[in-house]
Amino acid sequence: MVSVLGIDTSAAACSAALWRDGAIAASERARMERGHAEALMPMIERVMQGTGYHALDAVAVTAGPGAFTGLRIGLAAARGIALAARIPAIGVSAFAAIAAGIPAAARVRRSIAVAIDTKRGDVYLQCFDENRLPLAPGLVAGAAEIAVRLPTGPLYVAGDGAALVKSVLAGSARDIAWAAEAAPPDATAVAALGAELLAAARRAGAPLPPPAPLYMRAPEATPLALQGKRRGKVP
Repeated sequence: MVSVLGIDTSAAACSAALWRDGAIAASERARMERGHAEALMPMIERVMQGTGYHALDAVAVTAGPGAFTGLRIGLAAARGIALAARIPAIGVSAFAAIAAGIPAAARVRRSIAVAIDTKRGDVYLQCFDENRLPLAPGLVAGAAEIAVRLPTGPLYVAGDGAALVKSVLAGSARDIAWAAEAAPPDATAVAALGAELLAAARRAGAPLPPPAPLYMRAPEATPLALQGKRRGKVP
């Protein structure tokens, strides 16, 4: 059976989970705005207690979109573990991870909209059908764009950007169900999706590409070289 370690540090939480024999064997999660770098490795050690890293088939990590620093922390940890254990590292989108956490009964005959708070007054948005298959690529959407980007018909909205979607759709007569908790991705879903992707790659006999960050927009802090400014003393 497949064993996959899942990691998420993409938003206001840090989590790790071990998928083994078709189910989550151990998991841990803590809400935090910062401090992911200090919290992650001890958390992984606790989740992996009694399981050697060389027993893993892969490590899966949320690749974005999300917080720049958080994404780099998770990706670096996943790549390091993968290199040491000689296993593949698998990137999972934050959109897919949040959609995977929606109970099957809640999405029957409903499209899914996953909205992730960018902390800049807009959201990262991607929509899926009831089987969690993407309807379009993810994008950045402001308040004026959200309504036109959503699929028609009954809808389920999830993600920590749901509040902005709710304000945009206030007064709408649409049939909309809202996730009970506007939560960021969780490593339990990341590990499960990693196992799915690994199994699909094995069936196809194709190697998995290394995980790459999905930022979707430029960082707020731009290096001086990219701003066209000279390095050196201030006149």
